[in-house]
Amino acid sequence: MTAHEAARPTADRDARRVPVRRLTVLYDAGCSLCAFLSDWLRRQPQLVPLEFVPAGSAEACARCPGLDHRATLDEITVVGDAGQVYQGAAAWIVTLWALREHRPLAHRLSTPAGAKIARAAVLSAAKWRQGQERGGARWGGGVYRRGDGWTYDPSQGWTHRPPTCADGHCATD
Repeated sequence: MTAHEAARPTADRDARRVPVRRLTVLYDAGCSLCAFLSDWLRRQPQLVPLEFVPAGSAEACARCPGLDHRATLDEITVVGDAGQVYQGAAAWIVTLWALREHRPLAHRLSTPAGAKIARAAVLSAAKWRQGQERGGARWGGGVYRRGDGWTYDPSQGWTHRPPTCADGHCATD
C-alpha cells in the first residue's frame, strides 16, 4: 500500500509500531491565513518531512481517495505515510511535532490541558476564516477570486486554476 492510498480512514494502526516518516498537509490554498501558515511551516527545520497539497485539488483527490475532500477545505487535515489521518487540533499538534524547534511544544499540547489550548487555537483560526469569508476581505488584501478558477493578485496579475474536486467530485471519478 502506498502512503497516499493509506489515507482511507481505518482502524487503529498501533502508532507505537508504525513510525511516521512523512506527513502530507492538506490546506486551503484560497485562504490567506492557511497560505501564510503553510509558507511559514515550509521554512521551519523539519524532523519529519512535510508535503503541502492544496485541499480539494486534483492532486489531493488522487493521493487521498478515501477522504472527504469537502471537509478538508473546512478543517486542516494531515495524512501520515502509513495512513494516519489527523484533523483539527490533532493535525496542528502532529504538524508541530514534525518541526525540530516546535516538537517540545507539540508534546505539551498533546496533554489533556494542552489539547484544550490547541483546540482553542484551531477554533479561533476557524472563526477568523469565517469572518473573512463573510466580509469578503482577505488577509493581505487585494486578491480577487472568481468561481470559474480565475484569480487576480495585484503582484502577479491574472492566473487560472481550473475548478478542483472541492465539491467532492474529482474530474478523474
